[in-house]
Order: sequence, then C-alpha cells, then structure tokens
Amino acid sequence: MRSLFRMKSLDELIGDSGRADHQLQRTLGPVHLTSLGIGAIVGAGIFSTVGTAAAGGSGHVGAGPALALSFILVAVACAFAAFCYAEFAAMVPVSGSAYTYAYATLGELVAWIIGWDLILEYAIGNVAVAISWSDYFQSLLRGLQIAWPVWLGVDYRSALQAAQKMTETQSLQADLSALDSTVLRDAQALSDAPRILGIPIIFDLPAVLIVALVTWVLVRGIRESAAFNTSMVILKLVFIGVFIFAGAFYVRPENWQPFAPNGFAGISSAAAIIFFAYIGFDAISTAAEETREPQRNMPIGILASLIVCTAIYMAVALVLTGMVKWNQFQGVADPLAKAFADRGLNWMAGFMSFGALFATTSVLLVFQLGQPRIFLSMARDGLLPNWAARVHPKFRTPHLSTILTGVIVAGFSAVMNINEVVELCNIGTLFAFALVAAGILVLRRADPNRSRPFRTPFCPWVPLGAIASCLWLMVELPWITWIRFILWLGIGLAIYFGYGYRNARRSEEASSPSGT
Repeated sequence: MRSLFRMKSLDELIGDSGRADHQLQRTLGPVHLTSLGIGAIVGAGIFSTVGTAAAGGSGHVGAGPALALSFILVAVACAFAAFCYAEFAAMVPVSGSAYTYAYATLGELVAWIIGWDLILEYAIGNVAVAISWSDYFQSLLRGLQIAWPVWLGVDYRSALQAAQKMTETQSLQADLSALDSTVLRDAQALSDAPRILGIPIIFDLPAVLIVALVTWVLVRGIRESAAFNTSMVILKLVFIGVFIFAGAFYVRPENWQPFAPNGFAGISSAAAIIFFAYIGFDAISTAAEETREPQRNMPIGILASLIVCTAIYMAVALVLTGMVKWNQFQGVADPLAKAFADRGLNWMAGFMSFGALFATTSVLLVFQLGQPRIFLSMARDGLLPNWAARVHPKFRTPHLSTILTGVIVAGFSAVMNINEVVELCNIGTLFAFALVAAGILVLRRADPNRSRPFRTPFCPWVPLGAIASCLWLMVELPWITWIRFILWLGIGLAIYFGYGYRNARRSEEASSPSGT
C-alpha cells in the first residue's frame, strides 16, 4: 500500500525534465501563454453550447438571459482552480499539468488516476471540438452551394438515430418537412453511403482531416505551433468582436424578460453545460517546460486568459439572448449564426460560421499540444512506455506521443457523437480541478518552507472553494455521465495494475544505485 502512494519530490520532477533526450525548448513568454489560454478557452463551447445552455434540453433546464450569471458562476469556480494551478505551475515548471502536481503531493496511484482522467479533458475533449469544426465546415460549404457527401460528414450512430426518427414520423403519417434539416440530412447518409458486405461506410472525414493538419503543425515545433495559434486567436477575436458590436444594434430589451425564467435551477444547470466553454486555461500549465521565466509568466498567462474570456463570454451571452428570445435556441448547434439568420442577415450568419472554424482550430491545437506532454511526463515516471517520452532531435517536440494522440482523436472523432463526449469531458476536467486544489492543501502542510514564486491567496479557503464548486458542478451532470466516468476510471485502474505499477517499479530499480 505504501508503494501505491509513493510520491516523487518536486526536485526529482524538475531534475527529470533536464535530461537531454527528454528536454524541451523554452521559447514562450506571457503573451504566448495568454494567447494559448484564449486559444484553448474560446472555441466550440461559446460557438455551440450557449444555445442549449440558454434554452435547455436533454434533461437540462435553461438559464434564459441569466446565462450571463451562469458564466460568472463558472468563472468563479475556474478562478479558484486557476489560482491553485498558478501556484503549482510557478513552483514546478515542468510538463504534465495536474498529473505532475498529483505525483508530488498525493502519490503515484492518484497521479495515475488524474493522468488517465486528463485524457477525458484533452483527447476526448478534442474529439468534441473536431466534430464541432466539421459541422461548421459543412455549414459553410452549404452556404457556398458546395455539395459535400453526407456519408462523409456524420457518425454512424447519429445517422442511424436520424433514420429511426424519420421512420417513426412516417409511421405516424406526419409531415417530414416538420423534421429538423439536420435530421433529414443525417438520415440521408444511410441511403447514400457505399456498403461493404452490406455494412454502410459512414464517418466524419472533415474531423479527421483537421486533426491531421493540427498534428502535423505540432510535430514541427512549439514556436511554429504558438505562432499558428496566435494568428487563429486574433482572427477569432475579430469575429467575436463583430458579433458583439454588430449584434448590439439588433438587441431587443424585451427579449431579456423574464431575465431568469427558471430561477437559480436554470442558472446552475446551464453552468454545468457551459463549463465546456471554459475548459482550456489549465492547458497552459502543460507548456510550463517550454516557458521562459515560468515562475513569473505561468501565473500571468493562466489568470489573464481567464479574465479576458469571462468578459467576452458575458458580452456574447447578453447580446445573443437580446437578439433572439432565449427559448428559440433549443437544439441549435450554431446559435451565433442563428441570431443573425433570424434577422434576415444570412451573410452575417455565414460570416459567424466562418469564424467558428478559426475558433475551433485554435482549441484543437492547444489541446493536442497538452495531451502528448502529459503522456511524456507519465512515460518519464515509468507509468507508460519510454518511447512516449522521446523528443524529436530537430524539432524538440514529443513527436511520437503527438502522432499517437492525433491518431486517437482522429479515429474517435470520425465515429463518435458530440453530445455524450462534451459531458464526459466536463466531469473528467472538474475531477482534475478538484484534485489539484487538494494538492495545494497537502503541499502547504507537507512542505511549507518551499519557495513559492506565486502563492494561492486566502489559503485554505480558495482551494476549498475550488473543491466545493467543482463537486457542485459535477452533481449537476446527468447520472449516465457518472456511470461512464466510473467505467472509464475502472479501465484506467486495470491498465495501471496490469502495466504501469510494475513498469514504474522496474524503472525505479534501474535508476537506483543498486540497480545500475
């Protein structure tokens, strides 16, 4: 039992990062880091989930115009966690994010659990982002009157569900034209798809292609990746700025009445959904090993990106619900485009779809950057095979784990449904945030004299607030999400005891004086 909770000292973690074959290049400054944070946060969440959060649906109660308050609630929860991340990132400037922090404070077993759990945030979260990118890409093509094969733009399950819904509608002798256009289009995929041995070939090709492109950029180098991300961030902020300022002229104050139609229940339920829109600020901590003066620049990047994004989100929420009555967004995947389309400004709706492509591309890049660096840290500790920690001799990037992540994300994004992916990503990330906050409490007691370039203020209240708010948002998620999360952790524990535990022991023995 003692070995399961063996901790790795902060000095060991920092020392491992200095090995020549594992060493990354420090090139990022505070502007790069803030840009990475905005790139990760502002994306599929604000362009897709705000409609469902405002109107409700799928077991959730809508917040209505009070969606702006939901953003504040989530921002407070994320701010608590952000202070904890900032302290760790400044104190332990190595890759690995919450996994590394857990290894130093809560032990190897908990570190494995959180490392496995972070796959839900980065890799599985990116599956949802890739699917969202594909949806906006296909919407843009339709607006340009370019035909894209429907069987190459949807997953098999969505196509099957749409076909079943269409069959049920026909059996009731109802008008098919009343069905949503997305349902009709997805159902068509089953009839149009080529078949092999009677099995229809249906998958989301645009999602696969964009993941492949981002993976190639990331393998080329961190400087190139950061420059690409910065250009994407600038472009998407321009698009969001256009939405806020142009949309403000079409706001009707009567649409804000009642402001909170479902009371606090609607505000809190919406907060659990839009948490997906905030995922990403912690991805900055995975680049700590590639940051200049991380003790100073990491806290700046994490907190600045969170503040900027909260202001953007509140403005978008108020303008969106002022342009269109809140209950008209139920089931809408592109709410910003709908807001202009309902005003007869179809060209502006197309402009928003175009902007969503830039927004989701930058999110893909930052999440794809984060996951391989967590694999790299786990491989350094022997919990994963050593090849996952190898760094390209020229580009100085973890190229093998980056390619592996790209293959996994591309494969799942081709066949998975976005709704289930989002909620699974949310619960995994909230769990990680709570463990990081717990790590701050443990380390303050276990190693109070260690130098802390940045200190979480009002400790222990801020870490306790992070834990409480994360658990509250987890409770707001559907029970089926909890079942999937528990199954995911069960699979992770099986892998740990089947491989990670033993391999970590062998690595430790090989590196000890007696084993050399």
